[in-house]
Amino acid sequence: MKSQRHALILRLITEQKIATQEQLLAALADEGMVVAQATVSRDITQLKLRKNGAFYEIEPEISQGKAANLRMILRSSIESVGGAGHTVCVRCEVGMAQSVCVAIDALAPPGILGSLAGEDTIFLLCKTEQDMQKIQEEIRQYATTFNH
Repeated sequence: MKSQRHALILRLITEQKIATQEQLLAALADEGMVVAQATVSRDITQLKLRKNGAFYEIEPEISQGKAANLRMILRSSIESVGGAGHTVCVRCEVGMAQSVCVAIDALAPPGILGSLAGEDTIFLLCKTEQDMQKIQEEIRQYATTFNH
């Protein structure tokens, strides 16, 4: 539940301009996740979110704890990984693709030109076929570490 909430928070702050914990609580409730203010406060600390001016954002420099949280989102949500040409295709639990995509973007593996997420599928465009193979394997390792 915590990893799903963290994934949802990461998705919300990238999609919306959220300036206060109250706005984050309301956005979570709109998504069907009702939590206490103290829980959101802890989540903000654990995710190491910061204010950029008036709005929350993911810290550009990812700490070890933050990287571990992002990897947990990947491990708990990815169902399969495949690739062809310069494209990696990541299949996720329904509704989790955008959160997984935010986590992948935040971890910023080298070789990715861009990412696109739907409800349960992510496409990553890679610079080269070698980058595609390397990134596909890295993401697959995240998924199998948790799921198997």
